[in-house]
Amino acid sequence: MADTKLYEVLGVSKTASDGEIKKAYYKLAKEFHPDKNPEAGEKFKEISFAYEVLSNAEKRETYDRFGLQGLKEGAGGGFGGADLFGDLFGGIFGGMGGGPFGFGGMGGGMGGSRRGRRRGEDTYHPLRVSLEDLYNGKTSKLQLSKTVICTKCSGLGGKAGATVRCRVCNGRGVKVTLRQLGPGMVQQMQSVCPECHGEGESINDKDKCKECKGKKVNSETKILEVHVDKGMKDGQKIPFRGEGDQLPDLEPGDVIIVLQQKDHDVFSREGDNIYLQHKISLTEALCGFEFTVKQLDGRELVVKHPAGTVIEPGALKVVKGEGFPHYRNPFEKGDLFIKFEVEFPPQNFANAQQLKKLEKLLPARPAFEMPEGEHVEEVSLSEYDNSRGSNGSRREVYHDDDDEDDDGMPGGQRVQCAHQ
Repeated sequence: MADTKLYEVLGVSKTASDGEIKKAYYKLAKEFHPDKNPEAGEKFKEISFAYEVLSNAEKRETYDRFGLQGLKEGAGGGFGGADLFGDLFGGIFGGMGGGPFGFGGMGGGMGGSRRGRRRGEDTYHPLRVSLEDLYNGKTSKLQLSKTVICTKCSGLGGKAGATVRCRVCNGRGVKVTLRQLGPGMVQQMQSVCPECHGEGESINDKDKCKECKGKKVNSETKILEVHVDKGMKDGQKIPFRGEGDQLPDLEPGDVIIVLQQKDHDVFSREGDNIYLQHKISLTEALCGFEFTVKQLDGRELVVKHPAGTVIEPGALKVVKGEGFPHYRNPFEKGDLFIKFEVEFPPQNFANAQQLKKLEKLLPARPAFEMPEGEHVEEVSLSEYDNSRGSNGSRREVYHDDDDEDDDGMPGGQRVQCAHQ
């Protein structure tokens, strides 16, 4: 008795056309896809396996003649070798303990190619977020345009059975042309078939679906709610499984949101720590200070430093537990680091009498003893001008193109430093 189990899985007769098989598969796949029906995982595997066999002319012929056992044995060498078995049992069933219909493990001694079911490409979309968004968390709505399988024709592009193999490319989707380059030299070139546009099949205009115009897909606007959790980082990816473009015979890829952090006017971030630069006066550095920092969640932090504890220029201080919340553990936080810049008073900020009073308050100067002898000479300090050399003459900037000279001198002459 002929084996018809695969036909029964799809709910079609043994004489069903390719179009009827495809239509039945899309209808069942929608109903039993794990995303919509998580408990129907095994059923979905059987549906996909049945379609994998019956949609391929060679595999269908082998199944019709020899049944499931013939497919299994044929994979070992009787009907097409190991590659056939890899096509039948690899992919979405690879790595699982047992296949549908009691075929057992899919790996092991068969040595097949195990090619998987084709999957669409992932789509990446950037999402600009502020440091406050990453600190406090945020939900954003993102509007995307995607392609979806046409619901009217179930992705067939037209009436059931109206799809025919392209006569130009013979169903390959590519057109091969040969060009003679010379005696015994031929160049082979491949291009997308102009007749079927790479589909490998075509539909008469009168049979095309009125909604998708034979394209099998339509465009749809999708609103995604993107949840930015506390502690997420710049460049972190948020995936939406199966939300990519839908195409016939392809498993949809993912939509992946990539966070892009905007620069902040006050803070910078390294890991779970926050860094801040703050300028204080010399008086504050010596005598203590108080100032406020507005935290990323809106709180006002009052930072105090006692008098007498000197802050040196470039000093780095830390406020424990005021950094970024840890990702997925927001009750734990990093630290806030403050780097201090000390601003000194302007020139001649006090008169001689005031300076003497100030000197009495500051630590004593180091003792100085004037050396004696005829070789002692007093010198004065002056402001340094970086554009001049150490002897006061202006520096000449040398360029490589100065080598293109006239009589050995660029422009007729070369300026040289004068020696005393």
